Amino acid sequence: MSDTTTRALSLLNLLQTHRHWSGSELASRLGVTERTVRRDVDRLRELGYRIESAPGAAGGYRLEAGSAVPPLLLNDDEAVAMAVGLRVAAEQRLVGGPETTLTALAKLEQVLPAPLRRRVGALAAAVQPGAVRSGAAVSTEVLSELALACRDHERLRFTYTSVTGVQGSRRVEPHLLAPANRNWYLLGWDLDREDWRTFRIDRIVDVQHTRVLFAPRELDAATAAEMVFVATSWSPQKIEADVVMDLPLEQMKEVFGVWSQGAVAEGDGRTRWPIGGPDWRDALYGMLWIPEGVEYATDFPEPDRATLRESLERALRALSSPPPPSRPRRVPS
Repeated sequence: MSDTTTRALSLLNLLQTHRHWSGSELASRLGVTERTVRRDVDRLRELGYRIESAPGAAGGYRLEAGSAVPPLLLNDDEAVAMAVGLRVAAEQRLVGGPETTLTALAKLEQVLPAPLRRRVGALAAAVQPGAVRSGAAVSTEVLSELALACRDHERLRFTYTSVTGVQGSRRVEPHLLAPANRNWYLLGWDLDREDWRTFRIDRIVDVQHTRVLFAPRELDAATAAEMVFVATSWSPQKIEADVVMDLPLEQMKEVFGVWSQGAVAEGDGRTRWPIGGPDWRDALYGMLWIPEGVEYATDFPEPDRATLRESLERALRALSSPPPPSRPRRVPS
């Protein structure tokens, strides 16, 4: 393979791994002049790759979608990851059904060398698909656009329908995608609310790329996972209620952290906080986290309110009664 061909393939690989490159960055990566980069870009265009270019200090090169799919360059790890992902995707609720992913998988595995096919088989057997198959259907196009924006740290605009049915435009710096509790979620920094927010991806439409890049905000993996977990509780629950506690909103947020989502100020020095769950015990668990000494009221619904009251009365009687005889402790032999 000639040096010119090798260099053009290296250029293509760079263009596929990032959404935007300046001419100087590409020249530095390839060890050539910017003039040579321009010639190699022209060669790729002749082969059917649609490469957008813009002059000036903020300009550069960008691989755009064309009227047909040109060949892709994948290294071994990328090919294996794609094949495993297609196998898992065939079992998920993605719009279009499993047929599309299965045909794509067949085409990819047909050209994989035998060692890579064995790696795909071993990894796919070990991967347990997330429990999103019974959740809401997700557009693969929306999922792909969000994934690209997360990778490239690009601000997005999209239309979002909240859990209450209110639709509006959101400006977001996307951070990560995650399947949880049968649905897909996007975690990102909401520019209008100046805070982290999670979005159910099946409620996102009209994704618009702004081409404005941002520096990722620091967020540790544990906090991100907790935020996504909290978001799963926002789906309709069998038991839903509000708690109004004698605690100012800002102080309540300090105590509850990411679990304060949905809390609003209720008059002077009080906070209204939604709780719920599939069972009255789950809702009770939320109330038990209210700080010691803080009074509160709740509109917990009947008949679960009566069931909760009876359970708490028994607990109080148990705590007021003499404790049972202690169990003899075993002496270590």
